[in-house]
Amino acid sequence: MTTTAIPLTAWQRVRETTDALIRPLQRDLLGDRPHAVAALARLRRGAGKDTSKVPDLWGLVDIGPLHDRPQDGGRPLTEGELVHAEDAVHTALTLWALHQQSRGQGMHQSGHHPTHHGLGAAVRQLMPPGEIADPVRKRLVRAGTAPDLPQLAQRLRDIVLLLRQEDIPLDYGLLAAQLYQWQAPGGRDTVRRAWGRSFHAYRTAQNTSKTGIPVPAAAPDNDLTADKDAS
Repeated sequence: MTTTAIPLTAWQRVRETTDALIRPLQRDLLGDRPHAVAALARLRRGAGKDTSKVPDLWGLVDIGPLHDRPQDGGRPLTEGELVHAEDAVHTALTLWALHQQSRGQGMHQSGHHPTHHGLGAAVRQLMPPGEIADPVRKRLVRAGTAPDLPQLAQRLRDIVLLLRQEDIPLDYGLLAAQLYQWQAPGGRDTVRRAWGRSFHAYRTAQNTSKTGIPVPAAAPDNDLTADKDAS
């Protein structure tokens, strides 16, 4: 009996392409390979910037898999989808490079559970257990309310700097897929909800004792999708 592979969605292709690009580069970087050190330096200069305005990044990484005709029977990406996919991958790669700078362990951590490996969960780890640090929370809110991708990249850069300081890893394949989704019609609301679920789910797990009894939080939950000071 044979089984037919389910074609990957564009979202999945962006995630897998980003993961496949970072993993060997991260491995070689931790092994102090010169080519990886040089690539990281070039990528890092693009963090938080409009990738179309950073020509040094063009051709630095192989995004050919996004252009190739899928071998699983799926359809090729349209021109508009390719633009969004390329921008998402490049943005995620440059943010990872910033995150990885001077770290002795890999800051890209792939996972199959978007709630526990997402941006919201990473931001929650910046806060003490049982507490909500509102200035940090507002950084996540401001990222979700960015007017365009360059502004979103800049606001994510500020968050990544905090994560680097605390050695908190992130799934950059998932982030790239969400950046791709964020550019689609209605995608911003979907991504904001995903970040909010990730934040609150990690907080719930963090505030649960070993006996499974929830521990009361020291501060109330706040809406991550809207904030009067978000702009």
